[in-house]
Amino acid sequence: MPQTRKIEIFSAGCAACEDIIARVRSVACPSCDVVVLDMKDKGVAARAQALGIRSVPAVAIDGKLPDCCTGRGPDMKA
Repeated sequence: MPQTRKIEIFSAGCAACEDIIARVRSVACPSCDVVVLDMKDKGVAARAQALGIRSVPAVAIDGKLPDCCTGRGPDMKA
């Protein structure tokens, strides 16, 4: 039996987020558990911050950010 992957999509509900949700769902494997998380929820926002998410849409696979979703967003040091 294939191992289930948990794919979390962090969304603000914008058109760009909706596009990524559709794309991820279209390429996700049959054993993938795709979950859309609303960044307006304080618990979701806290989880996103703990993962290092700095902009949305963002995707985490099995609790880790792939290269496509790291290092984005405002850099206050710069």
